[in-house]
Amino acid sequence: MLEINVKNETSRLRVVVLGTAIDNGPEPTVEEAYDPKSLEHILAGTYPKEVDMVVEMDAFNKVLHKYDVTVYRPQLIESCNQIFTRDIGFVIDDIFIKSNILPERELELDAIQFVIDQINPKNVVRPPEEVHIEGGDVMLWNDHIFIGTYKGSDYKDYITARTNLEGVQYIKDLFPNKIVKEFDLVKSKLEARDNALHLDCCFQPVGINKAIIYKSGFREEADYRYLVQLFGEENLFHITRDEMYHMNSNVFSIDTNVVVSERNFTRLNNWLRANGFVVEEIPYAEIAKQEGLLRCSTLPLIRD
Repeated sequence: MLEINVKNETSRLRVVVLGTAIDNGPEPTVEEAYDPKSLEHILAGTYPKEVDMVVEMDAFNKVLHKYDVTVYRPQLIESCNQIFTRDIGFVIDDIFIKSNILPERELELDAIQFVIDQINPKNVVRPPEEVHIEGGDVMLWNDHIFIGTYKGSDYKDYITARTNLEGVQYIKDLFPNKIVKEFDLVKSKLEARDNALHLDCCFQPVGINKAIIYKSGFREEADYRYLVQLFGEENLFHITRDEMYHMNSNVFSIDTNVVVSERNFTRLNNWLRANGFVVEEIPYAEIAKQEGLLRCSTLPLIRD
């Protein structure tokens, strides 16, 4: 039995589901693109190749094993993109929440059912159909749960809007003792540099009291200010529009002082080291072309 437990983004990681790039399927057509960044690379002829993405995920897997993390991988589905396990489910405290994802991605959830079967069934929940919520929008910070959403009246027109207000309310009802704070994110169907697909595309805590943040990812300045006040200006690393585009806020913490980061994130990695972090640099730039990075590829089940 897996005694799942996740209370924040940075405590010592013990068990995780890491996605896979094997048998990733054909390059999507323009019509099939889920997000503007994939679309951009499809049009430019630079969409990532499976062989390169497998190499990147292997590098990530090696780092996790180096720190004695138990790593599960999804069962392989023929011709299916199974890289981004963060979308399909997430753990808050000792509850596993299955995401209501885009219907064509339902198979990805089936592929980790063998892991879910090891969790006490009473600790596994599935929100009702009208609740849209994905793990990339859910950020745990001890007694806080931060949730990215989109409050625009045109929500249904945006394939990039992944978590609705019903999703926020569902988490509030499920965890009445937590401070649940939603953040209205900037969305774009066409310009990846102006699209915060999930909250972890413009914000993520690191360590015990620090965070990476992109101010323009928030539709309301008050939401951004809330985080500045909570963490303190001096504890925030502000990324640029271009750094947001390359997914600098989507690193992954193995421990309060160990961060896995993309090797090209020079400015960020230098800041992390200057603040006492061990930075495990790996190549992940090909996977980034699908508007997801290190945090998106992981589904933590147990942190100390």
